[in-house]
This record gives sequence, structure tokens and C-alpha cells, in this order.
Amino acid sequence: MRWPNFALSPRDTPLTLAVGAAGALLFWWLNAPVYMLLGPVIAVSVLSLAGVRTGVDARLRDACFIVLGLTVGAGFNHDAVNAMVRWPLAFVFMTGVIWAIMAICRWMLARFFGFDRRSALLASAPGHLSFVMAVASYSGSDVARISITQSVRLLALTIVVPFVAMLMGVDMTGQITPVGAGIGPFAMLLLMALAVLVGLAFKRFSVPAPLLMGAMVVSAMAHLTQIETGVLPQWLTFTAYLVLGSLIGSRFSGMTLARLRSGLGAGLAITGVAVGLAGLGAVPVAWALGMPLGHVLVAFAPGGLETMIALGAVLAVVPGFVAACHIMRLVVLSVLLPAMLARVARREERPAE
Repeated sequence: MRWPNFALSPRDTPLTLAVGAAGALLFWWLNAPVYMLLGPVIAVSVLSLAGVRTGVDARLRDACFIVLGLTVGAGFNHDAVNAMVRWPLAFVFMTGVIWAIMAICRWMLARFFGFDRRSALLASAPGHLSFVMAVASYSGSDVARISITQSVRLLALTIVVPFVAMLMGVDMTGQITPVGAGIGPFAMLLLMALAVLVGLAFKRFSVPAPLLMGAMVVSAMAHLTQIETGVLPQWLTFTAYLVLGSLIGSRFSGMTLARLRSGLGAGLAITGVAVGLAGLGAVPVAWALGMPLGHVLVAFAPGGLETMIALGAVLAVVPGFVAACHIMRLVVLSVLLPAMLARVARREERPAE
């Protein structure tokens, strides 16, 4: 996911994080699932829609992704590696789910919400937002409406998926960080430095969320080889979740309620379809792989890459499974979306022949 990039004033980040912390505290008091993530998401979203400028400094955002990547990677073990040989089945089913989401949502947006065919397809794409917006800008599609619809999808999935997983019987009260002895200060700084180097290398090859993925790889290799067996302190991981939640909520900064209403219904509609189809696709995969249904749902839910990986850590999904599924989702979209756009273009040319 490409996060908003605009100039921030000195007060924007502290204000955003303060409101996010208040939201986390409120959701903790309400005993809500994943309170450290959902509380900031909702609190900062409300503040943004109220007209207050919000945002998170890019350096703090990148540090947050490194911490989350190291946290997820610390859960890797040899059982996780052995499970990888069964994942291709999940990728096959997920490809079908992505196609179904795009086909049904494209029809629904064009039929009931007044989108033209091309804009409907771009608004229904379950991910690859930077690519979607670039195509929308180049093709002259309704960029503003597509952006709002996609933003609503990302926010709604962040909120809905934990509650759906909880209804499926997933324990949402467990540890956010892997259980284990604390990592030493020197080892922690060394892993962070290596994570930055690998992340920068990944960025050169256009790997999605490069710092997050780089940190995951570094941490996983360290723990699989037993070079390092410690875990990050919980306060640091909690802070990273707070930053991530505040960052998600800041997507609505500068958006008026009138603009939000123009894409709210469409965004909620495609979210409902996406969650329903992801749930249906997750059933046979969960049965075949012997994994809890709620875990597979998180892997199939077309939310933000960083957010879904973070939720996977909370749910104690097999480390790497959520990341692998969501990276494969972007790969599938890179092939499927241009093919479907070409088909739409051919249909638009037929009346003129």
C-alpha cells in the first residue's frame, strides 16, 4: 500500500498519536479486540473527518514497519517452514477469490452506483492501490471516487476482520508479541540495521512494503538459525501498532464528509462482497491445510498488506502465511487487472465499430 505523502506541520504527528493513544485506551476499556490497532484507527479517522489535519511522520512510519516486521519474523520456527509446502493450494483458491471479487464488484458498482465500466473495475480491485490510482489517473477515470471507495474498503476491512475472526472462535485476547525471552539491546539494534539494509534492497526490486518485508526476513533467518531467539519488548510492539492504527486513520485527512458520502456506500458494498467471498474461499483451504478458519480468512481478506500482516501476528497465524498470501494477491492482481482492463476496453470499442 502507498501511504499519503504530504508535508506535515510539527504538531500533526504528536496530535495524531495522542488521539490514537486515547482511542486505544478507550477500546481497551471497552475490551474490544486488537484495541491497540482498532482504537487508533477509529479515533484518528473521526478526527480526520472532523476536518483536523492528521498524519504520521514518514520516518516514524518506517520505524513502525521495521518493528512490526521483526515482531512477526520472531515467530518463525521449523514447523512454519514445514507448513510452507502446503501453501500453493491456498494460492490457487485465493486467485479464484480475487477474480470473483473483481467480477462481482465491478458489475455491482456499474449497475447500482453509477460507475463507468473502467472506474468500476479499478474501484473493485482488492489491493495494489498505487497501481490502481496510477492507471485511473492515466485513463481519465473518476480518480476521486475510486480513491474514496478504496479508502473505505481498507478502513472497513481493518475494523471488520478482527470481529469476524472473533465470531469464528479465534482467541483475540492472546499475546501480540511472540512469547520468549527479551532480546538484548545490541542484538536489537543489529537486527534493525540489517532490516533497513535488506528493506532498501527490496525497495530497489519493487517488493511491496519493503521495510516490513526486509525486517521479517532478517528476523526469521535469525530465529530459524538460532542466532537470536529473543523477542522485542512488548511496549515497543504496542507502540508500533499504535502508530500503524493512527497511520490508517490519517488516510481520511483532508476529506470532507460530502466527499466521503460519494463513495461510502460503494466502499461498504465491495467490502461486504470481499469479506463474504474471502470467507467462502477460506473454508476449503482451512479444511485442507488443517488451519483455523479465522486464520485463513485474515490471509484471504483483501485489506492493506501491513495491516493484515499485523493482524496475523495478533491471531498467531503460522508466521509468513499471511504475508505470503497477501504478496501473492498483489502478484495475481498485477496480471489479472491489466487483462480485465483490456477486456473492458474492447467492450467499449464495439459500439463504435
